Amino acid sequence: MDDESKMRLMKKRILGSYAWQRDIIGPLSKDYECTTEELEDVFFKIFNMSDLNAFHGTFKTAQDICLDKKFHADLRLCWYVGALEILTPQEADALKEKLVGEVKSGKAYEKVLKEGQLELFKLLKEKSCL
Repeated sequence: MDDESKMRLMKKRILGSYAWQRDIIGPLSKDYECTTEELEDVFFKIFNMSDLNAFHGTFKTAQDICLDKKFHADLRLCWYVGALEILTPQEADALKEKLVGEVKSGKAYEKVLKEGQLELFKLLKEKSCL
């Protein structure tokens, strides 16, 4: 087996691994309405071996960042932190960190969002008493 064949085999093993299939290939193929094979082929052509090795960990980290930004938008924290300056960035970050942790532990996003909205209102009420 030549080096190119070995590289192709190693890349196919990474893309076919349980973690990749569970965390990346399966969910994204549903989002993109394509087969897992189509998505694997795209990633196979886009990424080199080094990128594939690093991508899974980067993807998991990026999910946390995206979830944080989603809470920021859905809770309208840009108003309360930026425009109105009612909350400090630290207060907003603490709230988002807590909510992200709850989603990562298995709670449904919508339920956690509702809890976050109630917590945000509690914070706003505390600020009104100052």
